[in-house]
Amino acid sequence: MSNIKNLLNKVKEKVSSSKSTQELDLVYSKFLGKNSYLNKLTKKIHLISIKNRSYVGKLINNIKRDITNIILTHRIHLEKEILDKSITNEKIDITLPGRTNKIGGLHPITSAIIDINYFFYKLNFINVSGLEIEDSYHNFDALNIPINHPSRNSQDTFWLDKKTLLRTQTSSIQIRHMKNNKPPIRIISFGKVYRKDYNITHTPMFHQMEGLVVDRNINLLHLKNIIYEFLNFFFNKRKTIRFRMSYFPFTEPSMEIDIMNNNNWLEVIGCGMVHPKILKNLNINTKIFSGFAFGLGIERLVMIRYNINDIRYFFKNNLRFLKQFK
Repeated sequence: MSNIKNLLNKVKEKVSSSKSTQELDLVYSKFLGKNSYLNKLTKKIHLISIKNRSYVGKLINNIKRDITNIILTHRIHLEKEILDKSITNEKIDITLPGRTNKIGGLHPITSAIIDINYFFYKLNFINVSGLEIEDSYHNFDALNIPINHPSRNSQDTFWLDKKTLLRTQTSSIQIRHMKNNKPPIRIISFGKVYRKDYNITHTPMFHQMEGLVVDRNINLLHLKNIIYEFLNFFFNKRKTIRFRMSYFPFTEPSMEIDIMNNNNWLEVIGCGMVHPKILKNLNINTKIFSGFAFGLGIERLVMIRYNINDIRYFFKNNLRFLKQFK
């Protein structure tokens, strides 16, 4: 009993001599920790006679409470000393501007993809994705591109081996989708494509978007109407648009779409009716079904939207450039 009563005096001495919260933690561990005298005594209380057990247990709990209060009181005192010393020694210039949290924003390409996806979602188009590493069949052969076409040349295409390449167009997604789905088909696809070009209007990697519709009685009027509405939506105003006859191996007839921008015609979309040969190769009955397809480079549209003259700005991570699009 005398040991228990003397314990409180020892605690007071140790606490008063503690000059930091770390030293105070050691005092707490010594007197109230797992291996402390009080903790060991508590485990042996069952050995005391029943008559004295209640008295000793109450005494131990009171000592623990007193020790905790002594340590807590001194801790508050030490923390106040530390704070007072910090306030006294550390000068703060209250005239300095406050620190603000910088909030990031969407990349202009990402914003354009969101806008495009929103427009076609309202027209019940389904967004599908595909492989960036493609085989020559889905990237060229299935799209009616002849074996001697310039786009197959190693100077234009990133070949990984004789049959595998980094896709040059997202049209391969359309082929894979038509192989596994029957008409009616109404899809769009976004993705990175790769070609060996690098200048103010071309980069080795850029983003492409394509659309495909295959259904009964589809004709050019459906295609033209969607293209008109989409371009007016994307640029948020009526644009002067023209359709030019062109040639693509996978569409017949084929067209290119230009818009008037700063008194110049700029080509923005390639499109046309899906070539009947492609539909036949995919076991789609051309006597019942027809379709149209269109494709565009997203960077090209964004450059026109914001009057940007160099496509490479999109990939240089220049914050001064990117902050304009928050």
